[in-house]
Amino acid sequence: MKRFLAAFSPADVVTIGFLLFLILLNLVFHARVEMWLELTAVNVVVIIGIVLLAQAANRKQTPLLTGVHRWYLYPAVLLIFKELYFIIRPIHPVDYDDLLIQIDRWVFGTDPTVWLAQFAHPVLTEILQIAYWSYYLLFIILGVEIYRRHTLKSFDKAGFLIVYGFYLSYLGYFFLPAVGPRFTLHDFSLMDQELPGLLLAVPLRDFINAAESIPAGNENPVDYVQRDVFPSGHTQLSLIVVYLAFHFRLHSRWILTVLTGLLIVGTVYLRYHYFVDLIAGALLFAFTVWSGRHLELWWNDLRYSWRSDDGLLETRPEIR
Repeated sequence: MKRFLAAFSPADVVTIGFLLFLILLNLVFHARVEMWLELTAVNVVVIIGIVLLAQAANRKQTPLLTGVHRWYLYPAVLLIFKELYFIIRPIHPVDYDDLLIQIDRWVFGTDPTVWLAQFAHPVLTEILQIAYWSYYLLFIILGVEIYRRHTLKSFDKAGFLIVYGFYLSYLGYFFLPAVGPRFTLHDFSLMDQELPGLLLAVPLRDFINAAESIPAGNENPVDYVQRDVFPSGHTQLSLIVVYLAFHFRLHSRWILTVLTGLLIVGTVYLRYHYFVDLIAGALLFAFTVWSGRHLELWWNDLRYSWRSDDGLLETRPEIR
């Protein structure tokens, strides 16, 4: 059993743990979640797949299995994100936008997205929309450079911190579901008219809308959008990317920093988030790094002790 458990990386553990949490939610709230059985079945299959992959990668240690074992995390995070779409609103059918709006007004005396509208310009919108969309690429840029230039242990460290950060942000969506200022303080149907870009802004905006399950041309998009505003995962995770980029002194660290800065500004300018979401995302970033370090060390110490008890040493090659 110890050898079996030692095969799981910290990222495997938090992913399986979060999937078990989702299974529990689906079972407890099966009367509310329409697709609870299908979602539970998918989660079970994914857990089995992770277990088999981790064990196979640990036994055979081929470059292919090692790579797949690390890179499966990216699609796993996306899959779990889409599952939240089907369960958050049935479980917690209250939107807390009014609370978030009041906090912003208490801090600033106004609505930041409304105030920023005076600076709207097609060039600025184009730049910030591209930067906001680049969020989907930050993790790939980071991961590829670490995988190519650093040790497998370094890649595991980065991968764990990122997926752990995602799961922490997902928990926030359960506690304070919200749709964001583009639906509450602004007219969503006028976004393209009020924030026009040059060439890519509108298609990239449409791509993001589709990723958040908003049907094109629907008369009531607020009924379909994913409740993923608080905390700002874009802020939290992009800061984690920058932190890791400087920690490992990556060549791309300054590019990632500039993209992150523009992205964070874009979250409010483009009306995706309230400012309080950004504050929560920044605080969650700090908590993720602090707690993630302790959690990773704890699990890796257990793995080392289990391997020592079985007479095994760390023999995995440093695959780049």
